[in-house]
Amino acid sequence: MPNILDIRRRIRSVVNTRQITKAMKVVSAAKLRRAQERTMAARPYAQMLTNVLKSLVARAEIYDPETGEPKHPLLAQRPEQNILLIVVTGDKGLAGAFSANVTKAASRFLESKEGKNVDIEAIGRKGRDFLRRRYPAAPVQTRSLAETEESLERRPESTERAAPIQITGEHIGILGKLEFVQAQTLAESVIERYEREEIDSVYVVFNEFKSVIAQCLVVEQILPIEQVGEPAVRQSEEMTEEDKKKAKEAAMSAGVGLRRTEARDERAEQFGSAQVDYIYEQPPDELFRALLPKYVAIQIFRALLESVSAEHAARMTAMESATSNATDMIDSLTLAMNRARQAKITKEIIEIVSGAAAM
Repeated sequence: MPNILDIRRRIRSVVNTRQITKAMKVVSAAKLRRAQERTMAARPYAQMLTNVLKSLVARAEIYDPETGEPKHPLLAQRPEQNILLIVVTGDKGLAGAFSANVTKAASRFLESKEGKNVDIEAIGRKGRDFLRRRYPAAPVQTRSLAETEESLERRPESTERAAPIQITGEHIGILGKLEFVQAQTLAESVIERYEREEIDSVYVVFNEFKSVIAQCLVVEQILPIEQVGEPAVRQSEEMTEEDKKKAKEAAMSAGVGLRRTEARDERAEQFGSAQVDYIYEQPPDELFRALLPKYVAIQIFRALLESVSAEHAARMTAMESATSNATDMIDSLTLAMNRARQAKITKEIIEIVSGAAAM
């Protein structure tokens, strides 16, 4: 049995750790509130853009009446041989299994696409490190969102592949200060490659955030666009009941609301969706061609925003669990210390009584 001094030293260490986890939970809760509000603020614009595109679909000829082929290259569907996968994880740890779940979903997706060429764009340090250990980088120089617009004009010097599955882009540190221009830059690069027929489809794997207790790990198809306004979800995984219970306890202790976002989504969907005849200054075909790339950028931006919110929620839940475990450990160590102290006192009393009896 360890002595009392060692137990006291360990108790102080655990108490200090508990103070850190409490502070991290409060910080994550504050960041989660801001991330939620930012996600909610971006939805009306995205919904209005979707409504305008739906209106244009009814008024513009997006398919050739003779051949039936789409007039816009982002609607063109080709046999899926070259795939681009965007993996959105976190830059930091201490968020439980947040990043690990995303990389597991990405691995399952890659297994389902065996025999095809897959390029990976890794967003977040955790996903980048995981993928680096398993797949090689592309032989050409990779590009990041931090590069200038001039870098987007560079063309690969070679079409050789390092492997059927390779990493073509790494984007680290953009989620901490996420701006729409970063998602737009990535979207422009993706659209450019799709129009040149370097890739046949684009998928993104991320955590879809609805509330603290309602998160869903999804693999969503971005390109080709099958139907405007309808997410093309290919894989989906809900939270377990145990995870929901832990998230609820963490949210209640941190004062974070548990309301879901369906009501706001319904209001955003009704925003600007009245049955009226729009009058466009430009021809509908021209507007449709100009707005469709913005729609792709909005889809990527939404995935990044929701992933940021989900990461803060996961970190808040993990820190709540760590704080609770630290409290249980302190109680256990305190009980062990009291037992050791009591045993020491009893031993001393026995020695005194034995010495007195011997006299």
